[in-house]
Amino acid sequence: MTVFKTSVRNFFAHKGRMALSGVAVLLSVAFICGTLVFTDTMTATFDRLFGNTASDVTVSAKEVKNEQATGIPDTLPASLQGTLAHVKGVVSSVPDVTSQDVTVADAHSDKISPSSGAPTVVSNWDSTETRAVKLTSGHLPTSDTDAVIDADTAKAKHLKIGDTLRVIAQPGDFKVTLSGIVTFKSTNPGAAVVYVDTAVAQSKLLGRADAYTGYGLTAAKGVSDEQLKANVKAAIGGHYTVDTAKETTKKQEDDLGGFLNFMKYAMLGFAGIAVLVGIFLIVNTFSMLVAQRTREIGLMRALGSSRRQVNRSVLIEAVMLGVSGSVVGIGGGIGLAVGLMKLMGKAGLKLDSSELTIKATTPIVGLVIGVVVTVVSAYIPARRAGKISPMAALRDAGTPADARAGRIRAAIGVLVCAAGVLALVAASQSDKASSGGGMLGIGVLLSLVGFVIVGPLLAGVVVRAVSAVVLRFFGPIGRLAERNALRNPRRTGATASALMIGLALVAGMSVVGSSMVASANDQLDKSVGADFIIEVGSNGSQPITPAAAKAIRSASDLDHITNYTIVNGTLTTPSGKKIKGQLSAADSTYTQDVQLATTQGKLSDAYGKDAMSVPEQFAKDNHVKVGDTMTVALVGGRTAHLKIAAVTKGGTALENGTLFTSIDTARTYLPADKMPGDFLMFAKAADGKEKEAYASLKAATHDYPQIDVRDQADYKHLIKDQVNQLLYMIYALLALAIIVAVLGVVNTLALSVVERTREIGLMRAIGTSRRQLRRMIRLESVVISLFGALVGLALGLGWGSAAQQVLASQGLQILRIPWSTIVIVFVASAVVGLLAALLPAFRAARMNVLNAIATD
Repeated sequence: MTVFKTSVRNFFAHKGRMALSGVAVLLSVAFICGTLVFTDTMTATFDRLFGNTASDVTVSAKEVKNEQATGIPDTLPASLQGTLAHVKGVVSSVPDVTSQDVTVADAHSDKISPSSGAPTVVSNWDSTETRAVKLTSGHLPTSDTDAVIDADTAKAKHLKIGDTLRVIAQPGDFKVTLSGIVTFKSTNPGAAVVYVDTAVAQSKLLGRADAYTGYGLTAAKGVSDEQLKANVKAAIGGHYTVDTAKETTKKQEDDLGGFLNFMKYAMLGFAGIAVLVGIFLIVNTFSMLVAQRTREIGLMRALGSSRRQVNRSVLIEAVMLGVSGSVVGIGGGIGLAVGLMKLMGKAGLKLDSSELTIKATTPIVGLVIGVVVTVVSAYIPARRAGKISPMAALRDAGTPADARAGRIRAAIGVLVCAAGVLALVAASQSDKASSGGGMLGIGVLLSLVGFVIVGPLLAGVVVRAVSAVVLRFFGPIGRLAERNALRNPRRTGATASALMIGLALVAGMSVVGSSMVASANDQLDKSVGADFIIEVGSNGSQPITPAAAKAIRSASDLDHITNYTIVNGTLTTPSGKKIKGQLSAADSTYTQDVQLATTQGKLSDAYGKDAMSVPEQFAKDNHVKVGDTMTVALVGGRTAHLKIAAVTKGGTALENGTLFTSIDTARTYLPADKMPGDFLMFAKAADGKEKEAYASLKAATHDYPQIDVRDQADYKHLIKDQVNQLLYMIYALLALAIIVAVLGVVNTLALSVVERTREIGLMRAIGTSRRQLRRMIRLESVVISLFGALVGLALGLGWGSAAQQVLASQGLQILRIPWSTIVIVFVASAVVGLLAALLPAFRAARMNVLNAIATD
């Protein structure tokens, strides 16, 4: 009990010194709990939405794996309606027509699609829709020109009743007039939702009046969903998919769950990095507190306290720090989740904060992680405290360094670093990305651990080098700052290591991102002969509609236009091996648009009758060559026997590991309703007519806002933007770890100032001005920050370079170092060091000289 009271007293006596460590715990726990609350809320909200809108039993088309992407949903015959209506236990059978392969434009030909990337959904209005939405303005569709839109989209796109919309679908385009606005009862899933008349939906979305995309059945009173499902299956056979409300909800949850789980684990991964960085801060805090209380602990030992009691005393303080930081962090996490919900609301996903979902496990997880991490971090300082002898009560504060332990640590660190470097080199020389990726992961982990262990040894070398360049202009004050940074290399190494981790990840990702852009641009310059690349949106997820394709072909000043699509099938090699895959089907002019080298045969021959090409790696893995025949069973079509006419080498920015055939061959073996539309179109301008052709294509596609026409410069800009968006998101998530690392610098300096109180008083007594004192502490902070930045950036450059070599076989063939980013990060580290030292320097300069000298 005495140990506990002593620990509580010490904790509150030094609460100011532990504040920044508590903030590190708070931030880490808040990020973890915020992520869990946010994703749990999203999951629970969508679960309620799916559960409320699902019919008792749903009948839909049989799922076909790797189905051809025709842009038209799978359908069921309208004649099935009569059969379902007479099934025992069915009260009502409501037909549904829904399509997401659509674009909706306003009167100015601007898309009304959500900026969040959520789909645009056009559906027929039926009675089941009232489960999800309610009419809040106007009236429901009563004619073939009426349409209703959701309120969130109407508000975001400034639409009102009476406005005209154009729906662009694969079967054709049609115009509707807004007759009403509906509001979601619970959550807007982020999609833009338009409801039209059922007959219009059939003819315009499906291209036929005798089909629907599904049926929603309502069970009679006393009939369970399972019984109704059994009755339906008995009546219509096994040619369709029949699901209960529970099964339908589960499928929808699974579809959404993949995205939510990815987001959750990605965010938790970055939270883990912040926790790792926080460990360095906590270790430093307790190490310095133990050192400052050496005489106090020695006195406790002299009075009879055992090593175990002293050890336990420090760990109790760690528990108190972990608990207090975690409790506040849990509250902060809930606030963070609310903030994320509001941010998602601006992106189109309306999440009501009143539906906030906080599972019982969330605060438990946050509390356990916060306390365990704090206690584990404090364990080594606690053991060191337990080893303090009673004789320490007669010495000045501070524990003597263990030179032998330092040498052992340095030797282990060098060995681990060497193992990490060897693993990175092995990864760089690997022939396959799969095996190289594993070695890369091992190399990154070992080199990181090695650099952390060897940090004190590096501090002596790097700090002196940085000081020779940065501090030489500041005379004696600069030399004092250097010596202060070198006074405790282990402390300096730990402080800099926290910053090193975040900056190493920033540098590594920057190298990979810059290399991706440079490699893609180089491949475009070398291999793409087409002047223009045309697709739907930025990722070609939908096929180009026939009407849009016709408009594109009407453009003038073009030498040729190439149609390009993707067909799915099962390939069988001559040895009998079956492979599910895709073939890129294009016109023969594709060989002019993209130049691909071959190791066997000519690529142009692959566009002949019943011919194809395979990539070099595919040929090696499956032991095939030019002249062999591949059996290709196209999904929804007939089986083709295609002769291998060429083996392609390497890849381009557009193609890598692709199997090619002609679009005429694909049409031969696929019925018209199963033939996918063009996912891409390539165009080459007539000689000297590039500007005119570009303008003509833009004009031709003006009425089709889903179509993007890009020349090579546009495409390069698109690649750069996509890479930068990913990098900025990663940087934002890494910002938490860097903030915690900066807190570590502040904390180390603040505790160091306390530790050197008497020294500072003596310096002031012999004539050091307040300004000089503040400058000394700021320079010390800058040196520590630059030390962490140098080591982190060097480590990150090594990781990024190794990753580029691993991915070289996947098209990342050029190593590009983003020197501007590296320089900015390095300079920013110096600025961070200055800012981190402001408060400790101010406190040091404000000390009373006589009181400081009299400090024990």
